[in-house]
Amino acid sequence: MTSLLKSALFTALISCCLMGEALAQEPVTKNASPEARALLKFFYSISGEYILTGQHNFPNVQGKNTAFASRYIGKTPVIYSTDWGFAFGGSYDSYLARRDIVNEAIEQYKRGAIVTICWHAVPPTSDEPVTFQPAPGDDSTKLHSVSGHLLDQQFQEVLTPGTELYQHWCRQVDTIAFYLKKLQDAHVPIIWRPYHEMNGEWFWWGGRQGEYSTIRLYRQLFDRLVNVHKLNNLIWMWNVDRPSTPARKFSHFFVGSAYFDIASLDVYGSDFKQSYYDSLLFLAGGKPVTFGEVGNPPSPEILKRQPRWAYFVIWATMARYTTRKQYDLLKSDSRVLFLEDTAYRIARENSGLPYGLTRRIPDYSGEWVLDEDQSSLDDRGTAFLPARIDVRQTEDSIDILQTIPSEYEKNTIQTIALSLNGEERPFPSPFGGSPGSISARLGPATDTLTIISRIRNARTIETWTLREAGHLLAITQASEMFGGRRTIISIYKRVF
Repeated sequence: MTSLLKSALFTALISCCLMGEALAQEPVTKNASPEARALLKFFYSISGEYILTGQHNFPNVQGKNTAFASRYIGKTPVIYSTDWGFAFGGSYDSYLARRDIVNEAIEQYKRGAIVTICWHAVPPTSDEPVTFQPAPGDDSTKLHSVSGHLLDQQFQEVLTPGTELYQHWCRQVDTIAFYLKKLQDAHVPIIWRPYHEMNGEWFWWGGRQGEYSTIRLYRQLFDRLVNVHKLNNLIWMWNVDRPSTPARKFSHFFVGSAYFDIASLDVYGSDFKQSYYDSLLFLAGGKPVTFGEVGNPPSPEILKRQPRWAYFVIWATMARYTTRKQYDLLKSDSRVLFLEDTAYRIARENSGLPYGLTRRIPDYSGEWVLDEDQSSLDDRGTAFLPARIDVRQTEDSIDILQTIPSEYEKNTIQTIALSLNGEERPFPSPFGGSPGSISARLGPATDTLTIISRIRNARTIETWTLREAGHLLAITQASEMFGGRRTIISIYKRVF
Protein backbone atom coordinates (compact mmCIF):
# COMPACT_ATOMS: atom_id res chain seq x y z
CA MET A 1 0.00 0.00 0.00
CA THR A 2 1.46 3.34 -1.03
CA SER A 3 2.05 6.07 1.51
CA LEU A 4 -0.41 8.27 -0.41
CA LEU A 5 -3.16 5.65 -0.07
CA LYS A 6 -2.38 5.17 3.64
CA SER A 7 -2.64 8.90 4.16
CA ALA A 8 -5.98 9.02 2.34
CA LEU A 9 -7.40 6.15 4.40
CA PHE A 10 -6.22 7.74 7.64
CA THR A 11 -7.82 11.04 6.69
CA ALA A 12 -11.08 9.27 5.82
CA LEU A 13 -11.03 7.42 9.14
CA ILE A 14 -10.54 10.64 11.10
CA SER A 15 -13.35 12.30 9.13
CA CYS A 16 -15.70 9.41 9.91
CA CYS A 17 -14.86 9.58 13.61
CA LEU A 18 -15.46 13.31 13.72
CA MET A 19 -18.71 12.90 11.81
CA GLY A 20 -19.83 10.17 14.21
CA GLU A 21 -19.06 12.36 17.21
CA ALA A 22 -20.99 15.24 15.68
CA LEU A 23 -23.98 12.97 14.98
CA ALA A 24 -23.87 11.62 18.54
CA GLN A 25 -24.20 15.15 19.87
CA GLU A 26 -27.35 15.75 17.84
CA PRO A 27 -30.52 15.63 20.00
CA VAL A 28 -32.77 12.67 19.30
CA THR A 29 -35.61 15.16 18.80
CA LYS A 30 -35.58 16.33 15.20
CA ASN A 31 -35.67 20.11 14.81
CA ALA A 32 -34.67 20.52 18.46
CA SER A 33 -34.82 24.08 19.76
CA PRO A 34 -31.60 26.14 19.82
CA GLU A 35 -31.72 26.09 23.63
CA ALA A 36 -32.02 22.28 23.74
CA ARG A 37 -29.13 21.92 21.30
CA ALA A 38 -26.98 24.27 23.38
CA LEU A 39 -27.83 22.38 26.56
CA LEU A 40 -26.85 19.02 25.10
CA LYS A 41 -23.67 20.53 23.65
CA PHE A 42 -22.87 21.82 27.14
CA PHE A 43 -23.12 18.32 28.62
CA TYR A 44 -20.82 16.89 25.98
CA SER A 45 -18.34 19.68 26.72
CA ILE A 46 -18.12 18.93 30.45
CA SER A 47 -18.22 15.13 30.18
CA GLY A 48 -15.18 13.70 31.96
CA GLU A 49 -14.08 17.10 33.23
CA TYR A 50 -16.80 18.38 35.58
CA ILE A 51 -19.77 17.08 37.53
CA LEU A 52 -22.68 19.39 38.35
CA THR A 53 -24.48 19.46 41.68
CA GLY A 54 -28.27 19.18 41.86
CA GLN A 55 -31.26 19.17 44.18
CA HIS A 56 -34.78 17.79 43.72
CA ASN A 57 -37.79 19.86 44.78
CA PHE A 58 -41.24 18.53 45.63
CA PRO A 59 -43.84 19.81 43.12
CA ASN A 60 -45.74 22.03 45.54
CA VAL A 61 -42.91 23.86 47.33
CA GLN A 62 -41.69 26.34 44.67
CA GLY A 63 -37.97 25.77 45.00
CA LYS A 64 -37.77 25.55 48.80
CA ASN A 65 -35.73 22.33 48.73
CA THR A 66 -33.08 24.03 46.59
CA ALA A 67 -33.15 27.12 48.80
CA PHE A 68 -32.57 25.00 51.90
CA ALA A 69 -29.78 23.02 50.25
CA SER A 70 -28.10 26.27 49.22
CA ARG A 71 -28.14 27.55 52.79
CA TYR A 72 -27.01 24.24 54.25
CA ILE A 73 -24.20 23.57 51.77
CA GLY A 74 -23.03 27.17 51.40
CA LYS A 75 -23.36 27.08 47.60
CA THR A 76 -26.27 26.69 45.18
CA PRO A 77 -26.82 23.40 43.30
CA VAL A 78 -26.76 23.80 39.51
CA ILE A 79 -29.49 21.31 38.62
CA TYR A 80 -33.03 22.28 39.60
CA SER A 81 -35.08 19.08 39.65
CA THR A 82 -38.82 18.75 40.15
CA ASP A 83 -41.85 16.60 39.27
CA TRP A 84 -45.29 17.19 37.71
CA GLY A 85 -47.08 15.80 40.76
CA PHE A 86 -49.88 13.30 41.22
CA ALA A 87 -51.38 13.80 44.68
CA PHE A 88 -54.29 15.70 46.21
CA GLY A 89 -54.36 19.46 46.79
CA GLY A 90 -52.30 20.61 49.76
CA SER A 91 -49.84 17.73 49.46
CA TYR A 92 -46.24 18.54 48.62
CA ASP A 93 -46.76 16.19 45.63
CA SER A 94 -49.96 17.93 44.51
CA TYR A 95 -50.77 17.83 40.80
CA LEU A 96 -52.60 21.16 41.23
CA ALA A 97 -49.26 22.99 41.49
CA ARG A 98 -48.38 22.65 37.79
CA ARG A 99 -48.77 26.31 36.89
CA ASP A 100 -46.48 27.21 39.79
CA ILE A 101 -44.07 24.47 38.68
CA VAL A 102 -43.86 26.07 35.22
CA ASN A 103 -43.29 29.54 36.66
CA GLU A 104 -40.63 28.33 39.08
CA ALA A 105 -38.83 26.38 36.34
CA ILE A 106 -38.73 29.50 34.17
CA GLU A 107 -37.39 31.57 37.05
CA GLN A 108 -34.74 28.97 37.95
CA TYR A 109 -33.57 28.82 34.34
CA LYS A 110 -33.30 32.60 34.22
CA ARG A 111 -31.13 32.47 37.33
CA GLY A 112 -28.68 30.13 35.61
CA ALA A 113 -29.95 26.73 36.77
CA ILE A 114 -30.48 23.70 34.53
CA VAL A 115 -33.98 22.28 34.87
CA THR A 116 -34.86 18.58 34.92
CA ILE A 117 -38.39 17.23 35.36
CA CYS A 118 -39.60 13.70 36.04
CA TRP A 119 -43.20 12.53 36.23
CA HIS A 120 -44.73 10.12 38.71
CA ALA A 121 -47.35 9.33 36.11
CA VAL A 122 -50.87 8.43 37.20
CA PRO A 123 -51.86 4.92 36.04
CA PRO A 124 -54.31 4.95 33.11
CA THR A 125 -56.75 2.98 35.29
CA SER A 126 -57.33 6.09 37.38
CA ASP A 127 -57.57 9.89 37.40
CA GLU A 128 -55.70 12.48 39.43
CA PRO A 129 -55.26 12.71 42.31
CA VAL A 130 -53.88 9.35 43.42
CA THR A 131 -51.76 8.08 46.32
CA PHE A 132 -48.13 7.06 46.11
CA GLN A 133 -48.74 3.52 47.33
CA PRO A 134 -51.97 1.46 47.23
CA ALA A 135 -54.28 2.32 50.10
CA PRO A 136 -55.89 -0.41 52.23
CA GLY A 137 -59.12 -1.57 50.66
CA ASP A 138 -58.34 -0.31 47.14
CA ASP A 139 -59.82 -2.26 44.24
CA SER A 140 -57.01 -4.59 43.15
CA THR A 141 -58.31 -4.55 39.57
CA LYS A 142 -58.14 -0.75 39.26
CA LEU A 143 -54.83 0.67 40.40
CA HIS A 144 -55.23 4.05 42.12
CA SER A 145 -51.59 4.76 43.01
CA VAL A 146 -48.26 5.48 41.34
CA SER A 147 -46.70 2.39 42.91
CA GLY A 148 -48.18 -1.02 42.19
CA HIS A 149 -49.04 -3.12 39.18
CA LEU A 150 -51.53 -3.08 36.37
CA LEU A 151 -53.01 -6.37 35.30
CA ASP A 152 -51.23 -7.84 32.28
CA GLN A 153 -54.32 -7.26 30.14
CA GLN A 154 -54.53 -3.64 31.29
CA PHE A 155 -50.89 -2.96 30.42
CA GLN A 156 -51.46 -4.50 27.00
CA GLU A 157 -54.46 -2.20 26.45
CA VAL A 158 -52.38 0.87 27.33
CA LEU A 159 -50.09 -0.10 24.47
CA THR A 160 -52.91 -0.87 22.03
CA PRO A 161 -54.32 2.12 20.08
CA GLY A 162 -58.10 2.33 20.11
CA THR A 163 -58.64 0.78 23.52
CA GLU A 164 -60.18 2.70 26.40
CA LEU A 165 -57.00 2.59 28.49
CA TYR A 166 -54.90 3.78 25.54
CA GLN A 167 -57.21 6.77 25.07
CA HIS A 168 -57.07 7.48 28.79
CA TRP A 169 -53.28 7.32 28.68
CA CYS A 170 -53.27 9.78 25.74
CA ARG A 171 -55.37 12.29 27.67
CA GLN A 172 -53.01 12.09 30.64
CA VAL A 173 -49.96 12.62 28.43
CA ASP A 174 -51.69 15.50 26.63
CA THR A 175 -52.18 17.25 29.98
CA ILE A 176 -48.45 17.10 30.68
CA ALA A 177 -47.68 18.19 27.11
CA PHE A 178 -49.76 21.33 27.75
CA TYR A 179 -47.38 22.40 30.52
CA LEU A 180 -44.24 21.31 28.68
CA LYS A 181 -45.34 23.56 25.82
CA LYS A 182 -45.48 26.51 28.18
CA LEU A 183 -41.81 25.89 28.96
CA GLN A 184 -41.08 25.52 25.25
CA ASP A 185 -42.78 28.87 24.58
CA ALA A 186 -40.60 30.40 27.31
CA HIS A 187 -37.47 28.99 25.56
CA VAL A 188 -36.59 26.83 28.55
CA PRO A 189 -34.86 23.54 27.66
CA ILE A 190 -35.83 20.64 29.92
CA ILE A 191 -33.98 17.45 30.78
CA TRP A 192 -37.00 15.15 30.61
CA ARG A 193 -36.82 11.97 32.74
CA PRO A 194 -40.03 9.99 32.08
CA TYR A 195 -40.83 6.55 33.47
CA HIS A 196 -37.84 6.71 35.76
CA GLU A 197 -36.28 3.62 37.35
CA MET A 198 -37.86 1.67 34.52
CA ASN A 199 -35.98 -1.56 35.27
CA GLY A 200 -37.65 -1.74 38.69
CA GLU A 201 -41.11 -3.21 39.19
CA TRP A 202 -42.25 -0.88 42.00
CA PHE A 203 -43.93 1.69 39.69
CA TRP A 204 -46.82 0.66 37.45
CA TRP A 205 -44.82 1.36 34.29
CA GLY A 206 -41.64 -0.49 35.25
CA GLY A 207 -40.18 -3.96 35.08
CA ARG A 208 -42.10 -5.12 31.99
CA GLN A 209 -40.34 -7.23 29.38
CA GLY A 210 -41.54 -9.10 26.35
CA GLU A 211 -43.93 -7.88 23.66
CA TYR A 212 -45.79 -5.44 25.91
CA SER A 213 -42.81 -3.91 27.64
CA THR A 214 -41.73 -0.82 29.51
CA ILE A 215 -39.47 -0.04 26.54
CA ARG A 216 -42.51 0.04 24.27
CA LEU A 217 -44.36 2.35 26.69
CA TYR A 218 -41.38 4.74 26.77
CA ARG A 219 -41.21 4.81 22.97
CA GLN A 220 -44.96 5.39 22.78
CA LEU A 221 -44.54 8.43 25.01
CA PHE A 222 -41.63 9.65 22.88
CA ASP A 223 -43.75 9.41 19.74
CA ARG A 224 -46.70 11.29 21.24
CA LEU A 225 -44.66 14.16 22.68
CA VAL A 226 -42.28 14.56 19.75
CA ASN A 227 -44.39 13.66 16.73
CA VAL A 228 -47.91 14.54 17.87
CA HIS A 229 -47.26 17.52 20.16
CA LYS A 230 -44.11 18.66 18.33
CA LEU A 231 -42.23 19.36 21.55
CA ASN A 232 -38.67 20.31 20.69
CA ASN A 233 -37.28 21.66 23.97
CA LEU A 234 -36.78 18.25 25.62
CA ILE A 235 -33.48 16.52 26.24
CA TRP A 236 -34.63 12.92 26.68
CA MET A 237 -33.18 10.98 29.60
CA TRP A 238 -33.28 7.19 29.87
CA ASN A 239 -33.23 6.30 33.57
CA VAL A 240 -32.67 3.04 35.43
CA ASP A 241 -32.13 1.91 39.00
CA ARG A 242 -29.36 -0.38 40.17
CA PRO A 243 -29.48 -3.90 38.66
CA SER A 244 -30.02 -5.52 42.06
CA THR A 245 -31.59 -8.64 40.51
CA PRO A 246 -30.83 -10.42 37.20
CA ALA A 247 -34.21 -9.30 35.83
CA ARG A 248 -33.22 -5.63 36.35
CA LYS A 249 -30.17 -5.81 34.11
CA PHE A 250 -29.77 -2.49 32.27
CA SER A 251 -29.70 -4.05 28.82
CA HIS A 252 -33.14 -5.64 29.35
CA PHE A 253 -34.60 -2.14 29.43
CA PHE A 254 -32.42 -0.36 26.89
CA VAL A 255 -34.76 1.90 24.90
CA GLY A 256 -32.35 2.35 21.97
CA SER A 257 -29.95 5.16 21.16
CA ALA A 258 -32.53 6.86 18.91
CA TYR A 259 -34.73 7.54 21.95
CA PHE A 260 -32.47 9.19 24.51
CA ASP A 261 -29.86 11.93 24.76
CA ILE A 262 -28.56 11.20 28.27
CA ALA A 263 -28.45 7.96 30.27
CA SER A 264 -28.88 8.06 34.03
CA LEU A 265 -28.81 5.88 37.12
CA ASP A 266 -30.55 6.27 40.49
CA VAL A 267 -28.47 5.33 43.54
CA TYR A 268 -29.28 5.23 47.25
CA GLY A 269 -27.18 4.04 50.16
CA SER A 270 -23.97 5.25 48.48
CA ASP A 271 -24.03 2.12 46.32
CA PHE A 272 -21.71 3.43 43.60
CA LYS A 273 -20.39 0.13 42.24
CA GLN A 274 -17.90 0.33 39.40
CA SER A 275 -19.87 -2.29 37.47
CA TYR A 276 -22.93 0.01 37.34
CA TYR A 277 -20.82 2.79 35.90
CA ASP A 278 -19.09 0.56 33.35
CA SER A 279 -22.36 -1.01 32.16
CA LEU A 280 -24.23 2.28 31.79
CA LEU A 281 -21.28 3.89 30.05
CA PHE A 282 -21.16 1.03 27.54
CA LEU A 283 -24.89 1.25 26.74
CA ALA A 284 -24.75 5.05 26.52
CA GLY A 285 -22.37 4.65 23.60
CA GLY A 286 -20.58 7.95 24.11
CA LYS A 287 -23.63 9.90 25.28
CA PRO A 288 -23.46 11.70 28.65
CA VAL A 289 -24.24 9.74 31.81
CA THR A 290 -25.64 11.18 35.04
CA PHE A 291 -27.17 10.28 38.37
CA GLY A 292 -30.90 10.92 38.05
CA GLU A 293 -31.33 10.94 41.82
CA VAL A 294 -29.23 10.01 44.84
CA GLY A 295 -29.54 10.06 48.60
CA ASN A 296 -25.86 10.97 49.04
CA PRO A 297 -23.55 12.44 46.40
CA PRO A 298 -20.57 10.46 45.14
CA SER A 299 -17.38 11.20 47.04
CA PRO A 300 -14.28 12.72 45.38
CA GLU A 301 -12.73 9.24 45.51
CA ILE A 302 -15.63 7.76 43.56
CA LEU A 303 -15.40 10.56 41.00
CA LYS A 304 -11.74 9.78 40.40
CA ARG A 305 -12.65 6.21 39.44
CA GLN A 306 -15.85 7.21 37.62
CA PRO A 307 -15.05 10.56 35.95
CA ARG A 308 -17.76 10.60 33.29
CA TRP A 309 -20.72 11.33 35.58
CA ALA A 310 -22.08 14.72 34.43
CA TYR A 311 -24.29 15.52 37.43
CA PHE A 312 -26.07 14.21 40.49
CA VAL A 313 -29.40 15.23 42.02
CA ILE A 314 -30.00 14.80 45.73
CA TRP A 315 -33.61 13.84 46.38
CA ALA A 316 -35.92 16.19 48.30
CA THR A 317 -35.51 16.14 52.13
CA MET A 318 -32.12 14.39 51.82
CA ALA A 319 -29.73 17.36 51.73
CA ARG A 320 -28.77 16.68 55.36
CA TYR A 321 -27.98 13.03 54.70
CA THR A 322 -24.56 14.45 53.87
CA THR A 323 -22.69 16.44 56.53
CA ARG A 324 -21.31 19.92 55.94
CA LYS A 325 -17.78 18.53 56.23
CA GLN A 326 -18.52 16.12 53.40
CA TYR A 327 -19.97 18.95 51.32
CA ASP A 328 -16.83 20.97 52.05
CA LEU A 329 -14.77 18.21 50.42
CA LEU A 330 -16.97 18.42 47.33
CA LYS A 331 -16.79 22.22 47.26
CA SER A 332 -12.99 22.07 47.39
CA ASP A 333 -12.87 19.67 44.42
CA SER A 334 -12.37 21.70 41.23
CA ARG A 335 -14.35 19.12 39.23
CA VAL A 336 -17.54 19.68 41.26
CA LEU A 337 -19.47 22.73 40.08
CA PHE A 338 -22.07 24.87 41.82
CA LEU A 339 -24.13 27.71 40.39
CA GLU A 340 -21.73 30.39 41.64
CA ASP A 341 -18.58 28.80 40.18
CA THR A 342 -16.87 30.68 37.37
CA ALA A 343 -16.04 27.44 35.54
CA TYR A 344 -19.75 26.68 35.28
CA ARG A 345 -20.55 30.06 33.79
CA ILE A 346 -17.70 29.82 31.27
CA ALA A 347 -18.68 26.28 30.19
CA ARG A 348 -22.28 27.38 29.63
CA GLU A 349 -21.32 30.43 27.62
CA ASN A 350 -18.87 28.43 25.49
CA SER A 351 -21.75 26.12 24.57
CA GLY A 352 -24.04 28.98 23.61
CA LEU A 353 -26.18 28.53 26.70
CA PRO A 354 -26.92 31.90 28.36
CA TYR A 355 -26.12 32.28 32.04
CA GLY A 356 -28.11 34.36 34.50
CA LEU A 357 -30.77 35.99 32.32
CA THR A 358 -32.11 37.88 35.36
CA ARG A 359 -30.58 39.16 38.56
CA ARG A 360 -31.28 36.93 41.51
CA ILE A 361 -33.17 38.80 44.21
CA PRO A 362 -31.66 37.94 47.61
CA ASP A 363 -34.01 36.43 50.16
CA TYR A 364 -33.06 37.20 53.76
CA SER A 365 -35.89 35.16 55.28
CA GLY A 366 -34.85 33.01 58.19
CA GLU A 367 -33.59 33.00 61.74
CA TRP A 368 -30.13 34.45 62.36
CA VAL A 369 -27.83 34.47 65.41
CA LEU A 370 -24.82 36.74 65.95
CA ASP A 371 -21.38 35.20 65.46
CA GLU A 372 -18.99 37.38 67.47
CA ASP A 373 -15.88 35.55 66.29
CA GLN A 374 -16.48 36.31 62.61
CA SER A 375 -17.70 39.87 63.18
CA SER A 376 -15.47 42.95 62.85
CA LEU A 377 -16.34 45.13 65.86
CA ASP A 378 -14.94 48.20 67.66
CA ASP A 379 -14.39 49.01 71.33
CA ARG A 380 -18.13 48.92 71.94
CA GLY A 381 -18.18 45.24 71.09
CA THR A 382 -21.66 43.88 70.58
CA ALA A 383 -23.39 46.66 72.50
CA PHE A 384 -26.71 47.65 70.89
CA LEU A 385 -26.42 44.82 68.33
CA PRO A 386 -29.21 42.24 68.05
CA ALA A 387 -28.20 38.81 69.31
CA ARG A 388 -30.88 37.34 67.09
CA ILE A 389 -32.71 38.51 63.96
CA ASP A 390 -35.85 36.85 62.59
CA VAL A 391 -36.72 37.87 59.01
CA ARG A 392 -39.76 37.22 56.85
CA GLN A 393 -39.46 38.59 53.31
CA THR A 394 -41.93 38.73 50.44
CA GLU A 395 -41.52 40.08 46.92
CA ASP A 396 -42.03 43.69 47.99
CA SER A 397 -41.74 43.81 51.79
CA ILE A 398 -39.64 42.63 54.71
CA ASP A 399 -40.52 42.12 58.39
CA ILE A 400 -37.64 42.13 60.88
CA LEU A 401 -37.81 41.08 64.52
CA GLN A 402 -34.65 41.88 66.49
CA THR A 403 -33.77 40.62 69.97
CA ILE A 404 -31.34 42.99 71.74
CA PRO A 405 -29.91 41.73 75.05
CA SER A 406 -30.26 43.88 78.17
CA GLU A 407 -28.09 43.80 81.31
CA TYR A 408 -30.78 44.92 83.76
CA GLU A 409 -34.20 44.03 82.37
CA LYS A 410 -35.91 41.83 79.82
CA ASN A 411 -34.36 41.75 76.38
CA THR A 412 -35.58 44.44 73.97
CA ILE A 413 -37.74 43.04 71.19
CA GLN A 414 -37.95 45.36 68.20
CA THR A 415 -40.31 44.72 65.27
CA ILE A 416 -39.81 46.55 61.97
CA ALA A 417 -42.11 46.23 58.95
CA LEU A 418 -40.74 47.76 55.74
CA SER A 419 -41.47 47.96 52.04
CA LEU A 420 -38.51 47.35 49.73
CA ASN A 421 -39.03 50.41 47.53
CA GLY A 422 -37.37 53.00 49.78
CA GLU A 423 -40.58 54.24 51.43
CA GLU A 424 -39.86 55.91 54.80
CA ARG A 425 -41.84 54.75 57.80
CA PRO A 426 -41.95 55.93 61.45
CA PHE A 427 -39.27 54.36 63.61
CA PRO A 428 -39.01 55.02 67.36
CA SER A 429 -35.67 54.43 69.01
CA PRO A 430 -35.52 51.15 70.95
CA PHE A 431 -33.75 53.07 73.73
CA GLY A 432 -35.91 55.93 74.96
CA GLY A 433 -38.52 55.93 72.20
CA SER A 434 -37.31 59.05 70.38
CA PRO A 435 -39.19 59.50 67.08
CA GLY A 436 -37.43 58.77 63.83
CA SER A 437 -37.82 57.19 60.38
CA ILE A 438 -36.56 54.12 58.55
CA SER A 439 -36.53 52.86 54.95
CA ALA A 440 -35.29 49.83 53.02
CA ARG A 441 -34.35 49.28 49.40
CA LEU A 442 -32.84 46.43 47.40
CA GLY A 443 -29.76 47.44 45.44
CA PRO A 444 -30.42 47.82 41.69
CA ALA A 445 -27.19 46.20 40.55
CA THR A 446 -25.93 44.18 43.51
CA ASP A 447 -27.51 41.63 45.77
CA THR A 448 -27.68 43.91 48.77
CA LEU A 449 -30.32 45.36 51.04
CA THR A 450 -29.81 48.89 52.36
CA ILE A 451 -31.65 50.02 55.50
CA ILE A 452 -31.38 53.70 56.52
CA SER A 453 -32.65 54.85 59.92
CA ARG A 454 -32.73 58.39 61.30
CA ILE A 455 -33.38 59.42 64.90
CA ARG A 456 -32.99 63.16 65.55
CA ASN A 457 -29.49 64.06 64.31
CA ALA A 458 -28.24 60.47 64.21
CA ARG A 459 -28.21 58.35 61.07
CA THR A 460 -27.34 54.70 60.53
CA ILE A 461 -26.87 52.96 57.19
CA GLU A 462 -26.97 49.17 57.22
CA THR A 463 -25.92 47.18 54.16
CA TRP A 464 -27.07 43.56 54.25
CA THR A 465 -25.30 40.97 52.11
CA LEU A 466 -25.70 37.20 51.98
CA ARG A 467 -22.55 35.09 51.94
CA GLU A 468 -21.86 31.40 51.33
CA ALA A 469 -25.10 30.97 49.36
CA GLY A 470 -27.18 32.37 52.20
CA HIS A 471 -25.53 30.56 55.09
CA LEU A 472 -24.18 33.84 56.50
CA LEU A 473 -25.66 37.34 56.73
CA ALA A 474 -23.15 40.20 56.82
CA ILE A 475 -24.44 43.57 58.04
CA THR A 476 -22.11 46.51 57.49
CA GLN A 477 -23.24 49.31 59.79
CA ALA A 478 -22.07 52.89 59.33
CA SER A 479 -23.42 55.24 62.04
CA GLU A 480 -23.18 58.95 62.71
CA MET A 481 -24.41 59.81 66.20
CA PHE A 482 -23.68 61.82 69.30
CA GLY A 483 -20.86 59.44 70.27
CA GLY A 484 -19.12 59.84 66.92
CA ARG A 485 -18.86 57.68 63.83
CA ARG A 486 -18.95 53.94 64.01
CA THR A 487 -18.34 51.37 61.23
CA ILE A 488 -18.63 47.69 62.06
CA ILE A 489 -19.47 44.43 60.30
CA SER A 490 -21.64 41.99 62.21
CA ILE A 491 -21.93 38.42 60.95
CA TYR A 492 -25.01 36.32 61.60
CA LYS A 493 -25.30 32.57 61.08
CA ARG A 494 -28.50 31.09 59.77
CA VAL A 495 -30.38 28.81 62.16
CA PHE A 496 -31.76 25.65 60.53
